[in-house]
Amino acid sequence: MAPGVFGAYVADLIGAAITGAEEKVAHDVVVIDMRALVDSFDALVIASGRTDRQVRAIAEEVERLITVTLGVKPIHVEGVMQAQWIALDYGDVIVHVFDEATREYYDLEHLWNAATTYRR
Repeated sequence: MAPGVFGAYVADLIGAAITGAEEKVAHDVVVIDMRALVDSFDALVIASGRTDRQVRAIAEEVERLITVTLGVKPIHVEGVMQAQWIALDYGDVIVHVFDEATREYYDLEHLWNAATTYRR
């Protein structure tokens, strides 16, 4: 990720989310800088898994790693039961973990194409 682009706390959240996702072999991990477009949060972290089991494992590892390293729990978690699209809301950063078909369908990168995107 472009160092220094985000403040330290947000950069730490993003870094832990990416590390957690990559530890469970997530693919196509991107960070979308939302600061110029919305006031309610700074960044989206988006990752994909190939199966519902992998999507759930990625989300669980992201949550575990952020809790262990930063002592922060998500404000809200959505989608765990079906595990097609799990959203972890950390206030300043929202982490989305998709299965491939759901990610392609909702295409958040295209929806927010005016924002700066950083790919891993």
